[in-house]
Amino acid sequence: MDNITEGTWESLPVKLNDNILQTLREMRFTHMTPVQSACIPLFMRNKDVAAEAVTGSGKTLAFVIPIIEILLKREDKLKKMQVGALVITPTRELALQISEVMEGFLLKFPQFKQILLIGGSNPIEDVEKFKEHGANIVIATPGRLEDMFRRKADGLDLSILVKTLDVLVLDEADRLLDMGFVASLNAILAYLPKQRRTGLFSATQTQELEKLVRAGLRNPVRITVKEKGVAATATQKTPARLCNYYTICRIEEKFNNMVAFLRQHKHEKQLVFFSTCASVEYYGRALESLFKNVSIRCIHGKMKNKRNKIFAEFRALKSGILVCTDVMARGIDIPDVNWVLQYDPPSNASAFVHRCGRTARIGNQGSALVFLLPMEESYVTFLSINQKCPLDRMGPIQDVVDILPKVKAMALADRAMYDRGMRAYVSSVQAYAKHECSLIFRVKDLDFSAMAKGFALLRMPKMPELKDKSFPDFVRTEIDTDTIRYKDKAREKLRRKMLAELKERGPAPLVRRNVVKNTSWSKQKNKKDRKRKKTAKRQLDEGSDEEDEDLKELLNDTRLLKKLKKGKISEEDFDKQMTDVLQNSTQTGSPQATNGAEND
Repeated sequence: MDNITEGTWESLPVKLNDNILQTLREMRFTHMTPVQSACIPLFMRNKDVAAEAVTGSGKTLAFVIPIIEILLKREDKLKKMQVGALVITPTRELALQISEVMEGFLLKFPQFKQILLIGGSNPIEDVEKFKEHGANIVIATPGRLEDMFRRKADGLDLSILVKTLDVLVLDEADRLLDMGFVASLNAILAYLPKQRRTGLFSATQTQELEKLVRAGLRNPVRITVKEKGVAATATQKTPARLCNYYTICRIEEKFNNMVAFLRQHKHEKQLVFFSTCASVEYYGRALESLFKNVSIRCIHGKMKNKRNKIFAEFRALKSGILVCTDVMARGIDIPDVNWVLQYDPPSNASAFVHRCGRTARIGNQGSALVFLLPMEESYVTFLSINQKCPLDRMGPIQDVVDILPKVKAMALADRAMYDRGMRAYVSSVQAYAKHECSLIFRVKDLDFSAMAKGFALLRMPKMPELKDKSFPDFVRTEIDTDTIRYKDKAREKLRRKMLAELKERGPAPLVRRNVVKNTSWSKQKNKKDRKRKKTAKRQLDEGSDEEDEDLKELLNDTRLLKKLKKGKISEEDFDKQMTDVLQNSTQTGSPQATNGAEND
């Protein structure tokens, strides 16, 4: 820790409250990090702060401590329903994490109450909680907070309660903008008093962020914290104690290589990043079957109620594997992560840096490894130049065995697993086609047959990207995939009922209609992407609870049957949609891949 500290808390030019110092000692934070020593005095002297520091540098304490100090020094003490501080952050996991840190300090300051406003729960419950207990410190995600400002009819006029606001903090500000929260932020800022202290914290600087600095901060003090030993002309974006590696393997051997690596480090704590929600669902289930005595958790942006519980469980584990999308890539602090594995390179280069930053935090050691195909090796040079993020090549992974037959057996035993594999494949091709670095990640260079082998597919899916292509190297299973049953008896019963009704009905009359050619997702225009940036990304983190995925698929099947009975679709269309992957269910789902394709 010595090489990342900036002296003790007592050495600050401003004196901290004794209870704050006592809490820091109890938390075993004996020394400050550079971002803390730079920001805390400025904040406490009523300066606006725009701070840029590498991920894992201790930014949370850099604003939690000043918030409490500023509220303690108020002449007019805050009443139960008066808000003195507001922290806005992009994801509920990060909001939970900040709330936990804040709660540790507030144990010694019972005069202050905090409230957590995040998606995944009924907003009316938040309204009632606010009205009953009050809140002086609000920690929130943008969508839920904006919703709270519109709850006057429910008896909560938050626009009045924030008139006493002293401090506003925008944490992970660059991601707030990336995830399409600009409209929500503008709406929220309009309710806040102009006379306030504002802190803007991020790991990277962008043009959009610069606009926010100019619009929301008054003569801010700009702070850029670099790792020690980094030249002034360089901009190191990853922690100094991070060992960053890459390995090259063929696409059909990629999963085998990753499983071998995970087995060699099964007593450690590891994060595994995939590009899509569907891949997390598929490979997560596969890993659960392959690793019997290892704790495995899965998190992606389409989960709602489950995410908070899973996140808390994994944080508490001493060892285990978290399979996730980029919803876990930014700001999240999971203790003692030894390895970050990137099975799929992220859709944009900055996300690569943030994924790596889940390890080697606050001066600790950590390692990261990305799996690349031979045709992708130039990505290493790109990262070194574009992100100032050098990687060392790791030698071939030892003791690799072929576990794909076991994954195929899982698909044969349960149609749900078979469906997951098809969705994962389709969504991965789509995510690859939308990669930001399209000169390196070119979908036309993919070996679709070898990729299907690597996914342990029983047959090739039907999708526009594969239209009019033949795959002589792919060996389709001899078993009729239509005979594969769901282990879920209710789901299988419905499927068989629908197939029986289809057989009894006979061929449906062809419906004449104008057919729009189904173009590949990689060639579609980005209109939907632009809309998603404005709305869907916010809904991903802030939307109301979704139905269980299995129930949703049952409902979709029922709707298809109704369309067939009414003659709106032909028997051929019905059969195709029942046995193939629905394109709508395979949209990429991390916040950088719906969110840049988790987010959130």
